[in-house]
Amino acid sequence: QVQLVESGGGLVQAGGSLRLSCAASGRTFSSYTMAWFRQAPGKEREFVASINWSGSYTNYADSVKGRATISSDNAKNTVYLQMNNLKPEDTAVYYCAKGVFVVRPSTPQSYAYWGQGTQVTVSS
Repeated sequence: QVQLVESGGGLVQAGGSLRLSCAASGRTFSSYTMAWFRQAPGKEREFVASINWSGSYTNYADSVKGRATISSDNAKNTVYLQMNNLKPEDTAVYYCAKGVFVVRPSTPQSYAYWGQGTQVTVSS
């Protein structure tokens, strides 16, 4: 059993910053990947960033490169997404996901566990 709970979303002006958190509970895995996806109304779920269990490998969508940083704190079983210079197009519900033995980190189907999401709204 794995549960993921996101927090940290909210309303921010363009150019501002937010740090999203994803707290994980449940059993651990020998190898896993944590990721952030986002979904705006009427659009498909979009990959944002991922990080492997050791933090040695990260991956970012082109749309957020240079503006987003994913990190993890294994002691707290938490993954973070720091987003800077936010743009209105970043507005979406952001979801945390966890998958085991992930080889395609940008693919939603790689992840078996998902949080309920946290809303990020960027005003212009």
